[in-house]
Amino acid sequence: MTNEEDSTTGSPAGSLLLDDQLCFALYAAQRAVTAAYRPLLDALGLTYPQYLVMLVLWERGELTVKELAAALRLDYGTLSPLLKRLESAGFVRRERSARDERSVLVALTGQGEELRGRAECVPAALLAGTRLSGAEAERLRGDLWRLVARVQP
Repeated sequence: MTNEEDSTTGSPAGSLLLDDQLCFALYAAQRAVTAAYRPLLDALGLTYPQYLVMLVLWERGELTVKELAAALRLDYGTLSPLLKRLESAGFVRRERSARDERSVLVALTGQGEELRGRAECVPAALLAGTRLSGAEAERLRGDLWRLVARVQP
């Protein structure tokens, strides 16, 4: 192995082969996992990005759009249409903050709260579909979050 090869895979560090690209492996994994979620979320009437919004609201309760965008690492232009569709579906409501009219608050409706009970099976079903053990999933999640921390400015 030359000193320019990756010590774990033997792949040249400067390889331009598609399958040697970390970004492509992450992209392919993200697409595969999102596709695995699709039938589970279709039953709830949610898309994957809408599911992420609901997860944050179920966890944290009412938030400003700014707080929600930060939690999801999304920009306003991406988040606004998601919120509009969730509001049209009756899962969330948006309203101006009484304390700061520049802020818009997002909160679950009763229907959005009820959806949580139906969604509780999703994480276990997805994990079963991956055929990863709980320990393997935890290790992978930890590795991915460490990667995020290293790559972010």
